Amino acid sequence: MTIPEISRRTLMKGTALLLASTALTRQVLAQAAPAGGRLIVAADSEPKNLNPAIVASNGVFFIASKVIEPLAEASFEGKDGLAPRLATSWEGSADGLSVTFKLRDGVTWHDGKPFTSLDVAFSALNIWKPLQNLGRLVFANLEAVDTPDDYTAVFRFSKPTPFQLIRNALPVVTSVVAKHIFDGSDIAANPANNTLVGTGPFKFAEYKPGEYYRLTRNENYWDNDQPKLDEIVFRVLPDRASAGAALEADEIQLAAFSAVPLADLDRISKVEGIKVISKGYEALTYQLVVEINHRRKELADLRVRQAIAQAIDKKFVVDTIFLGYAAAATGPVPKNAPEFYTSDVASYDFNPAAANDILDKAGYKQGADGNRFKLKLRPAPYFNETRQFGDYLRQALAVIGIDAEIVNADAAAHQKAVYTDHDFDLAIGPPVFRGDPAISTTILVQSGTPAGVPFSNQGGYVNPELDKIIKQASETVDTAARTDLYRKFQQLVAADLPLINVAEWGFITVARDTVLNVSDNPRWAVSNWGDTALQS
Repeated sequence: MTIPEISRRTLMKGTALLLASTALTRQVLAQAAPAGGRLIVAADSEPKNLNPAIVASNGVFFIASKVIEPLAEASFEGKDGLAPRLATSWEGSADGLSVTFKLRDGVTWHDGKPFTSLDVAFSALNIWKPLQNLGRLVFANLEAVDTPDDYTAVFRFSKPTPFQLIRNALPVVTSVVAKHIFDGSDIAANPANNTLVGTGPFKFAEYKPGEYYRLTRNENYWDNDQPKLDEIVFRVLPDRASAGAALEADEIQLAAFSAVPLADLDRISKVEGIKVISKGYEALTYQLVVEINHRRKELADLRVRQAIAQAIDKKFVVDTIFLGYAAAATGPVPKNAPEFYTSDVASYDFNPAAANDILDKAGYKQGADGNRFKLKLRPAPYFNETRQFGDYLRQALAVIGIDAEIVNADAAAHQKAVYTDHDFDLAIGPPVFRGDPAISTTILVQSGTPAGVPFSNQGGYVNPELDKIIKQASETVDTAARTDLYRKFQQLVAADLPLINVAEWGFITVARDTVLNVSDNPRWAVSNWGDTALQS
């Protein structure tokens, strides 16, 4: 059975096949279920590499975070917004040259071997720093990890590294893998990248391409009260309509990351036994941005970028494309990051008449067909909203005499075209703000990023003043001074428009009301679900 063939009526048959390998009825499945219960979840993608130590992305975390743990997780109540996981405490030196982690005693890997500081040192030096998409930035100046005992790891840096950055990055960049599994191998090609062995509350059990991932209870988890569930099954359902139908039929119990279309939320929220939850994504703010290729003569002109910004009606985008489940953006840092956010930035209000006037005065006259020039526009294919915004932007640009030709592609082709080949004029991107501007935010505008790095400045924008601020902030140990630098960073980006920030949004979780302890931390969908339970 392939995914396109799965209908609302046949979905449960597929679930029975994958769980029992026989055509058991739903009633028999329920009787055979372990006491802790089986949670069936919609998954809309199948990552090529499931190792979050290498690929720190939400698509990977969604599954792998239940198996492989970070040093700390985001928390609503914890000090500095963190809760201990494999580390129990962390402390930075005054000079910014070291961070000391005390590690959790009594933790074992799923294969029974003990977890120690050697695993942390190996992960940091051999994977996070050289291989991980985000760790390359955070640990750029990491030169050594001392392990004076099994439960202490001292990170040593060649240049002052802000403890504020390390602390904010812990949930995202510090997934720890087992040294004994990866040491001496070609890490990027190791089969363990897709047959995960971790320390988390769930063990990786099985993957069937196009159908499901299955995780089972870790009986030896270090938290004796967790996990509550005995099994999690991630059903591969790329069609959002399928996820909504499956929830209504009680064939799956949970769909995260807005797997149910926003247009269906009002109706499905009224279905008995279903709850719609917006909480649990506070540390995963997605940003709708217009990426700009500054190699194009017209787009290298600030006046053109200002005109494009004034052609965009952000309120319309929020109200119509996101149905109110978003907020208009002011710059590269979202409002729900109060540690860094400032509203004291330049703004370009929706004003097509002013945009047309700017372009006229800049010498970009309209031809007989009403067009000034033509652009190639590539909307990211990852979400309905990015595709819909591409259609909207084409229409908005037509109003000011810019003819935008939309070029759609699948995820792999889109990433190659934009981030490797630079075959675009404008692109629609959904980067994620992950708690600190140095993590996947400054890279969007910093010059010098090699071709092929996704979600980075592949538009060729160069601003020495902005680069200087980014570099200075990366080495500023004083928290107040570093925060102030990032406020200046926001002001420069908003004024010079290397890209255009349009909206910022979190996601929606839809679940059966039998699912307990949902969305209880700011990264819930990509956390370990150790306390998630099913009501009997």
